[in-house]
Amino acid sequence: RRRFLDISSWSHFLNGIAGARSHTTLDTKLMKGIICCTLPSRTLFQLTDQYGNIFSVQFGSLTFVVVDGYQMVREALVHQAKIFADRPNIPLLQEIFRGFGNHSYQDFGLISSNGHIWRQQRKFASATLKSIAVSFEEKVQEESQYLLSFISFPPGQPFDPHYKINSAVSNIICSITFGNRFDYHDNRFQELLTLCENSHQTKLNALLLCLISYQLYNAFPLVMRWVPGPFRKIFRHWEKLQYFVKGVIAKHKEDLDQSKARDYIDCYLKEIEKGHTNSYFHEGTLLCSTLDLFLTGTETTPTAIRWNYFQLYHMLDMPVPQKVQLEINRVIGQSRQPMMADKENMPYTSTVLSEALRMGNVVPLGVPRMSTSNTTLAGFHLPKATTLMTSLTSIMFDKNAWETPDTFNPEHFLENGQYRRQEAFLPFSAGKQACPGEQLARTELFIFFTVLLQKFTFRAPVAAALTFTFTLSLTRCPKPFQICVLPRD
Repeated sequence: RRRFLDISSWSHFLNGIAGARSHTTLDTKLMKGIICCTLPSRTLFQLTDQYGNIFSVQFGSLTFVVVDGYQMVREALVHQAKIFADRPNIPLLQEIFRGFGNHSYQDFGLISSNGHIWRQQRKFASATLKSIAVSFEEKVQEESQYLLSFISFPPGQPFDPHYKINSAVSNIICSITFGNRFDYHDNRFQELLTLCENSHQTKLNALLLCLISYQLYNAFPLVMRWVPGPFRKIFRHWEKLQYFVKGVIAKHKEDLDQSKARDYIDCYLKEIEKGHTNSYFHEGTLLCSTLDLFLTGTETTPTAIRWNYFQLYHMLDMPVPQKVQLEINRVIGQSRQPMMADKENMPYTSTVLSEALRMGNVVPLGVPRMSTSNTTLAGFHLPKATTLMTSLTSIMFDKNAWETPDTFNPEHFLENGQYRRQEAFLPFSAGKQACPGEQLARTELFIFFTVLLQKFTFRAPVAAALTFTFTLSLTRCPKPFQICVLPRD
């Protein structure tokens, strides 16, 4: 199906009026056109050549200000981080995440909340994840051994890595939030992962594919709540996810040990019991923040790892995999488990991982931000409550930042044989609302990648033809592909 975005550009000719660029108001009536769009993030990136690094998009009943390019995105998210710190309220999303008393998920969520609630929840989540950071690595190392056994059988036979990688990475976030891992063949576990995947996809369908329904919902939310439509499927998936997590929380309350905390839920329950005044620590916020951690942990990192092997597939006739394995042999060897301390001694492996993450472009559009006050961006006046959309695609493929932006090239991150940090590399976004799970994600990416290349050689199936194609849910995912693994000599 085809999706249409109403694009409005803000002309720069007003800059000369009254000689005051900083007082220019964005005029959404200057240019309008209907753009046929099947890949929103890529289309927005391409529109930069026509409309510049700042333009508006009419999306149903909502208008977004889109900013492109590293310099513009950094200005908004880093230099004006306090101003663009809030999330916008969207009626359809309010309805999707109902069920929290007199509030919605957007009021309480770790990702979607604003103001004091968000600061309190974010601070607690960051401190809690940091306190158990040492166990991150142990959990990932342990899970990597289960993955090795799971992925090695049957040897040499083609398989789709999606199911196996998703199971392994999802078990990490299960261990951190719920306190236990699942057997990969556990029916309840696989039903949960399917539910998460469907939730991600149906949210996109409602938000991007069904703009007429979306616009009607935002215009008449009380009426549309009872009208059949694509969003009804979202509601059903979300209710099932809530039911599952509520059951886990109830079980934790029954056997909570005050002397120690097993996981994130235990830490949160103990914080609730402190009963501080002006505190938003209660079961509603616990449910929201747990869902945030779980949903992001089961979507973004597994997708990033799949991109690693998707890129590896394309490099099988190049020396890249062999160079990574030589570095693994030199630094780690064949018997010891990889650990994060090895990373600083493995510059080439680090460059390959970073370049795969750049080319994978897992989260092409940043989660929308909303301005907390009037501000000026690129000489244009943006009033309070302006909704901002950042194009991370425009950063990852910025011609001014990357020598060969459309080609896989580890040299982008390599200088004199050492890893070179690139400012225009923002896979986890930036600013106050950057991904809170970045440290965990980087640990998973490094250890899973190195342990598999330490033990296996990857081969393309006979007569296989792989094209660089992907699907778009809340992340940019490679289309299903098959690969073979053989034990290394």
